[in-house]
Amino acid sequence: MDILGITLTELVGYLGSLGVLVSFLFKDMRKLRIINTIGCILFVVYGSLLNSPPIIITNVAITIINIYFLMKKE
Repeated sequence: MDILGITLTELVGYLGSLGVLVSFLFKDMRKLRIINTIGCILFVVYGSLLNSPPIIITNVAITIINIYFLMKKE
């Protein structure tokens, strides 16, 4: 699928990049981790579309770390 000259795969990659980038604008660590997790999940989808294990493995690991700290009672 091609939307305005951008494939679906590229669109998912750009959205993942945007999510990760925007997450670092938050001072609140909880918000940062939530937005970062969304970006990482989009990168897992992107990596799957590209069949790229390094992208998938790295972003699954970051997602697990984010979820761990989001669930952790402080």
